[in-house]
Amino acid sequence: MTTVRQRTILYIEDDPASRTLVARTLAHAGYRVLVAERGLEGIDLARQEKPDLILTDINLPDLSGREVTTRLRGESQFQTTPIVALTAQTLDEFRDIAIAAGITGYLTKPIDIETLPESVEYYLRGGRDTIGPERLSEAQTRYTQEVVGRLEAQIRDLESANNALRRLDKMKDTFIQLTAHELRTPLTLVFGYSRLIEDAAPVRALIQQDANLQVLMKGLQDSIRRMQDIINEILTISRIMTNQIDLSIGAVNPGFLAEQVVSSFEEALKTRAVQVHFDRDGWPDSLRGDADLLLLTLNNLVNNAIKYTPDGGHVYLTASANEHTIQMRVKDTGIGIAPEEQATVFERFHTAGDTQLHSTSKVAFLGGGLGLGLAVCKGIVEAHGGRIWVESPGYDPEKLPGSEFIMELPVNAPPRHPVEVR
Repeated sequence: MTTVRQRTILYIEDDPASRTLVARTLAHAGYRVLVAERGLEGIDLARQEKPDLILTDINLPDLSGREVTTRLRGESQFQTTPIVALTAQTLDEFRDIAIAAGITGYLTKPIDIETLPESVEYYLRGGRDTIGPERLSEAQTRYTQEVVGRLEAQIRDLESANNALRRLDKMKDTFIQLTAHELRTPLTLVFGYSRLIEDAAPVRALIQQDANLQVLMKGLQDSIRRMQDIINEILTISRIMTNQIDLSIGAVNPGFLAEQVVSSFEEALKTRAVQVHFDRDGWPDSLRGDADLLLLTLNNLVNNAIKYTPDGGHVYLTASANEHTIQMRVKDTGIGIAPEEQATVFERFHTAGDTQLHSTSKVAFLGGGLGLGLAVCKGIVEAHGGRIWVESPGYDPEKLPGSEFIMELPVNAPPRHPVEVR
């Protein structure tokens, strides 16, 4: 006994009532029916399912039914597939343009559910609607003009939207810069007043006598320093964003910078079982660059490695050099980075993980930040004429594949290198 294959109909229609009516009618007639609400969705579904016939409305939210047809006809697998318009456009000129676009047949609304299955069967058997050569030529010209007109309108809309986005982006950058400057002034006063209070003889005597007060004062100072670091980070990225970063080029000892970074984390790492490995002897001792900015870059990379490495893990700082370049590497045994995120981790405000679990701790596992640290690194490295990238087998919080951030710098950095941070 031979089994008859159930034929598949794809219906592209944005009106829910029409979709439901046609789908039920054709399903009752024995067809397998797929539906799509938009032209692009219909194209994707057609490529995936390879339907025996495609029904499409002409007026769709994105591409028109005619444009969907033209796109599909450009692919060999759909050159002979029946594509039938089911539309409320009843004028002959619309029908002619549809056929010029490659439409096989033209059915009009309101839908006649009694004859629809017969019409579909007609087109499945090879039936098609035709028009005379002269009308076809005129219709092709009108269709070309329609497509060009729609393309022009879409380009103008995109240009307008792009200009609006540029204005918003500039406003955002200005707001970030002004906010950071406005916060820095009162914070400087808070820091100064707190030091004056701490240095006052009566307060100093109380601190020496009361262990709780010592903890409170230390917490206050740590919080102020943390806020200063955040504001400085914002100011640095704002200078990079506006291409106003000025390098103070001089002799730099990379090994000494790395040693400073490792030392700066010793106190914070007392709360974490993460080991930082650094061998000063393996580091080159000379390059030309901005020592302060390169120190900030290494600090951010080590900070990032510690935050994404669970307790019991390791962070390794290594370096190598040749005649022209120096590579500094920060490798961890942490959770790793998914391939699709490796291209975006250097973007501004990129954050990994759940922001609901955000922590302001400098070294807490999965502790959050503003998402500026790696963007700052990228801007500084590129300002030196170098490049920075990440290598990781992928993200896995169980197997801990780790990540390695590599920055490559020229031995002699240019006085200034324009950068753009995205």
